[in-house]
Amino acid sequence: MAEMVGYITLPWWIAHQGGAHDLAIYSVSIAVTTIFAMPLLSPLGDRYAKRPQIACGMCALMVVAFILAALVSLSDYRLMLIVCMGMVTVVAKAFIDPASSTISAELVATDRLPKVLRLRKSTQAIGRALGPALAGVTLALGGIAATFWMNGMLLGIAAYVIWQLPSHTQRKEHSRGLARWWCDLRAGLHAKWIVPLERGWTLVNFFVWIFQGPAVGILIPLKVQSLGLSGLWLGVSEAALSIGLLLGSFRGSDALVSRFGRFNVRVGAAMCEGLALAASGGARSPISLILALACVGFANASMGLVGATHRSLAIPQNFRVRILAASMMTTQIAGILGPMIAGAALTRWTVGEVYTCFGFATCLLAFSFVLIPRSREFFSLNHDQVKDWFRREYPHAFSTPPMRESKQTM
Repeated sequence: MAEMVGYITLPWWIAHQGGAHDLAIYSVSIAVTTIFAMPLLSPLGDRYAKRPQIACGMCALMVVAFILAALVSLSDYRLMLIVCMGMVTVVAKAFIDPASSTISAELVATDRLPKVLRLRKSTQAIGRALGPALAGVTLALGGIAATFWMNGMLLGIAAYVIWQLPSHTQRKEHSRGLARWWCDLRAGLHAKWIVPLERGWTLVNFFVWIFQGPAVGILIPLKVQSLGLSGLWLGVSEAALSIGLLLGSFRGSDALVSRFGRFNVRVGAAMCEGLALAASGGARSPISLILALACVGFANASMGLVGATHRSLAIPQNFRVRILAASMMTTQIAGILGPMIAGAALTRWTVGEVYTCFGFATCLLAFSFVLIPRSREFFSLNHDQVKDWFRREYPHAFSTPPMRESKQTM
C-alpha cells in the first residue's frame, strides 16, 4: 500500500512541476539504474539474512519519502535531487524485492508454502487497491507534501513489522571481497542460463512482458481517456484489476489446479490473460472494460501462484535471490521496450487497436511456455519432489569451479 502511494504521488509532483520532459528523464534514469542494480546487488542477497535486508531497505525508502516530503513542504523542486532519491529507492528495492519474494520458503514448511504465497498475493492485491485510493484522498485533502509524509509513516510501519519476523541466521563466509562478489554474480547468472527450464521460463516471461507490461500499465489510463471517462473510472479500473487478483489469490487458483492440473492452468491462465487484455482494448463501455480487467487480474493471480511455489522450491536456497534478481532485470528491460513499442504504435493506430494487438500478442507468446524443455514434467511433481529439483537434475549448474575456490582460499 505504501509503495502504491509513492507510485502515484511522485510522478504527480514531477508532472505538475516539471512536465512531461522531466517525467521522461526521471523514468529513464530509474529504468537504467534498475537494470544494473538488480543483478549486481543480488549476490549480497544470497549471502546475508533476508530479514535485515528487507527491513533496512524499507527504512531507506522511509527516509527518501521524508526527504521528498520536506522538499515539497519547502517548495524546493530540483529534478537531479529527485532523480538521486529515485536511484536510492532502486538500490533499496534491489535488496527488498528479491529477498521478500524468496523469504517465504525459509519461514514456513514446504507443505504450507502454497497457502502462504496465496496469502501474500491476496494482501498485495488489497494494498494495490487501497494505495491509489488513499493517495488520491490525501492529495485532494492535504496536498502532495501530506501524501509524502503519510507515505513515509506507512513505510516505517512496514519496516517495524518486518523486524518482527523470526530471525534465521545465515551461514557466515569469511571471503567477502570483490573477487567473491564477482564469483557469486557469475555463478547465479551461469546457473540461470544452464538450467533449460529456468532459461526458457525467463525468455518467455521477457517476451510476454514486452506486451503485457504496457497493457496493464500505460494503456489503461489511455483507454479510459479514449472512452471519454473521468479519472474516477481510472481508479475503478485499477481497483477491478486488483479485485480480480484478490479472487484468484484466495481460492481461484486452487480450484483450477484441482480441476485441470498445474501445467494446464499455468499455460491456460496466461493465455486467458492475454485474451482478457485484448477484450479490454475492444471494450466500448466502462462496464465491459471493468469486467475485462477483473478477468485479467484473476488470470494473472492464477498463473502466478501456480508457478511461484514450484519455482521457489526448485531453486537452491543459496541461489534464490540471484536467480530471481536476474529475472527482475530481464523484466525491467522488457518494461523499457514495451512502452517504446506502444508509443510508436500509438502514432499510427488508435488506443483500442494497439491495446487489442498487445493482448493477442501476450496470448500467443504465453502459449510458447509449452515449448520449454521438461516444463510439463516439472509441474507434475508435488511440493516435496520439486524441492531443490534444479540442483538434483542439473548439479553442474550450481557447482563452483575448483580453480576459483582455491583462489578464494589463498
